[in-house]
Amino acid sequence: MLSDPLLTVRPEDGRDVPLLVWRAEGPLRAVSTAPLGGGLGVRRWVVNATVPMSYDRDDPADHLAGMARRLGLDGPGVGLLTGVDVGEVVTRADSGVRVWATVGLGTPVPAAAPAPAVAQRVGTVNIVAYVPARLGDAALVNAVATATEAKAQAIADLGLAGTGTPTDAVTVLCPPDGPLHAYGGPRSTWGAPLARAVHAAVCAVGVDTVPWSDRLPG
Repeated sequence: MLSDPLLTVRPEDGRDVPLLVWRAEGPLRAVSTAPLGGGLGVRRWVVNATVPMSYDRDDPADHLAGMARRLGLDGPGVGLLTGVDVGEVVTRADSGVRVWATVGLGTPVPAAAPAPAVAQRVGTVNIVAYVPARLGDAALVNAVATATEAKAQAIADLGLAGTGTPTDAVTVLCPPDGPLHAYGGPRSTWGAPLARAVHAAVCAVGVDTVPWSDRLPG
């Protein structure tokens, strides 16, 4: 089982910067597109950390690993970054599936659009999901696609001309034991509630999220 996230802060550049921490009761199977702990494997925790929109470090995995060490997190985990205030995380649940989303949609882009000549300021949509049944490797990968499709549907329903942002990430976790489920698509036993929960979470945030660094005085 994955805990509800704990909202805490870390000191950085003289400021208290928010971050979310999920801890698992035991090792969980996971798939992730995150800079730290991406791919398939066993994971014990998840961190979703706010960073300024000007963030340009070329070692995000090392940066996140340092945060995890300071938090006393043991074993392998997942680390995500976002320019939005993670304190505004939205939680949705459907048929036992739980989804947490931090959503920044200031400049959504169509996935197949040509790259702009001038760099655009973008937000980030980070999705963390827990499915209460063991998914096979292919089903976990399919679940990432299902969550992404549901996110894109939500963005369209919000009236935005885009499918996401270039820095979006998805993490799906599930128990390591129990009956194996082979499918994670949007009409599968667990993919369907995952899609609904992701769609509801992204729609709930809407389009007006202000980047964390824009809220700071001066």
